[in-house]
Amino acid sequence: MSALLPRPSILSIEPYVGGESKIPGVNRIIKLSSNEGAFGVPPGAQAAYAKLAAELHRYPDGGSTALRQAIGTRFGLDPARIVCGNGSDELIGHIIMAYGGEGTELVMSAHGFVMYDIAGRYAGCRVIKVPERNLTADVDAMLAAVGPRTRLLFLANPNNPTGTMLPASEVTRLRAALREDVLLVLDAAYAEYVTREDYDAGVALVEAGTNTIMTRTFSKVFGLGGVRLGWTYAPPHITDVLNRVRGPFNVNAPAAAAGVAALAEAGWVEKSVAHNSEWRAKVSDGLRALGVAVVPSEGNFILADFGTAERAQAADAALKARGLIVRAMASYSLPQCLRITIGTAEECGMVLDALTGFLRGR
Repeated sequence: MSALLPRPSILSIEPYVGGESKIPGVNRIIKLSSNEGAFGVPPGAQAAYAKLAAELHRYPDGGSTALRQAIGTRFGLDPARIVCGNGSDELIGHIIMAYGGEGTELVMSAHGFVMYDIAGRYAGCRVIKVPERNLTADVDAMLAAVGPRTRLLFLANPNNPTGTMLPASEVTRLRAALREDVLLVLDAAYAEYVTREDYDAGVALVEAGTNTIMTRTFSKVFGLGGVRLGWTYAPPHITDVLNRVRGPFNVNAPAAAAGVAALAEAGWVEKSVAHNSEWRAKVSDGLRALGVAVVPSEGNFILADFGTAERAQAADAALKARGLIVRAMASYSLPQCLRITIGTAEECGMVLDALTGFLRGR
């Protein structure tokens, strides 16, 4: 064994495993395991990406100026307070490394996005996972878990993998009860899919104070998971910190161009959200009619509870036999559940047909 060892917290990390994408011996694969957009890549983004093929020898704009301007225009935000990154995962890591570290604590909900735990351990934080109420973040329990060493509280809203969300009033109550030296990180990766009127992705709280940051992504509704593109909106002093620690060219030129074009794709978000709302309801209702519990979701996926780990594994196998890949949830301490991305109408129909056959024994 080598005498060269990393910090002990590194060896406590379980490597992140993405959604499966292949099934041996199956030709046509329907991948519904990673919450990717149902309609693929916007045509304008494809064209913008391809256009830069002859310019790949040039370094990108280190400040992602055009992309930040496009984000600001689309969402009514100050581009100077936006930082872009190689996926929101990169920015989450920078936030934790900058404000956490050895001797600090990071609070998150029990079934929150696993990257908070991974990045927190990498930074040397003690990660505290707080029990949820009905698979929804519990504000009072999270506040009770905050101690003198807590420096970061992460809230995915809506949450992945449960799909549940807190209304704006609860998030505001959470922020108001936190100490000034605790940074609240609102991960709004699925914000575009939310249609409820009592939701705020985080803009209001970011603009109201100095200790809240919102993270967003192009990997879901904008269909750009493959190029890794995310962004944050934060108070100026936090934006300054992130610009100090991020890589000088952390967003590649084709990704930035694709992002600008995706934001400008007329009707793309509206079409995607309408489709998602329709088929999320249809798949949820269909599964409930089969006796499967479904957690009410605000994202582009549902969490289906099959009662036991064995039954969930059998359902997963039945889906794979039809070429359908969904996400097993044992790594989130939900072994009885499967997370199913809302795909196209055809793909959703295939899921319902396969699970009908499995659950009715035909």
